[in-house]
Amino acid sequence: MAALAHDRYCDEIAHQVEQLRAVVTSGADLSGTVPTCPDWSLEQLVRHTGGAFRWVELLVRTRAEEDIPEDRVPLIGGPEAKGDAAALDAWLAETGGMLVDALREAGPDAKVWSWAGICTAGFWARRMTHEITVHRADATLAAGLPYDVAPEVAADAIDEWLEIVEFVQRTEPDDPAGELRGPGRSIHLHATDGTAELSAERRGTGVPPAEGWEWVIELHEGGMRWRRGHEKATVVLRGPLTAVLLAFYRRLPLDSGEVEVLGERELLEFWLERATFG
Repeated sequence: MAALAHDRYCDEIAHQVEQLRAVVTSGADLSGTVPTCPDWSLEQLVRHTGGAFRWVELLVRTRAEEDIPEDRVPLIGGPEAKGDAAALDAWLAETGGMLVDALREAGPDAKVWSWAGICTAGFWARRMTHEITVHRADATLAAGLPYDVAPEVAADAIDEWLEIVEFVQRTEPDDPAGELRGPGRSIHLHATDGTAELSAERRGTGVPPAEGWEWVIELHEGGMRWRRGHEKATVVLRGPLTAVLLAFYRRLPLDSGEVEVLGERELLEFWLERATFG
C-alpha cells in the first residue's frame, strides 16, 4: 500500500524529472556506459526512463483495461536525433509533464490496468516515482554527480520493492525470487540517520522510533515476510538511508565504505542476486 499521498508522488516525479534533465544537460557523455546498468549508455538509460513514462501516461490517460503494446505508444523511444542533449532534454521535459498531468487528472483511485494486481492510477504514481528515483541514481553515478533523495521517498522505495518481491513470490513460482524461501534466515536494514530524527519528531506520540527507517525481512518456506522495526537478524545492512537504499538496489557495492554488513554477508548477497528489481 502506498505510504505517500498521490499528490506527493506527482510532485516527486516532477522534481525527479528536473533532476534527471540537469544530468542530461550537465555536459556528461551521453554515450558513456552506465556502471550500474552496463548494458546501457547514459542516453539509453534516459530514453528507457522516459519511455516508461510515455507508456504509463497512455495507460492512465486512456484508463486502459489491458496492457498497451509499446509500438502503440507515441514517441516511446525518444527523439529521432541521437546524442543531442537538447533534444533529449526537451523530450524528457515534455514526457514528465504529460505523465504528471495524467496522474493528477486521474486521481489515485482511477481504474487502470497494471501487472501487479493493483489496478489504479495510484499504483502507477508510486511505481514511476521509484522508477525514476533509482534510474536517476544510475544517471548521476554515470555522470560523476552527487545524488540525494528525500528520506520519505527513499524509505518508500524500499517498502515498494519488498512488496513487489512478495507479489512475485506469490504469482511467479519460477522467478529467481522463489529461491529466497527458507527457514530461520532474516535480514535487517538499518538506516543510521533515521533513529535520532524520528525520536525527536515522535517524542510524546507513543510511536516507537524503531518503526522508522529500519526493516526486518524474514525468509520462510512459504515466502518472505517483512515489517518495519529493529530486531536481531542473520545479517544487517547498516548505513545512512540513501546508502542503504542504493546498496539494497545494487547501485552501491557492499564494500563501498558507505555501508557496513554485519553477520552472514552471504545471505545478503544471495538476496541481492535473486531479488533484483529496477
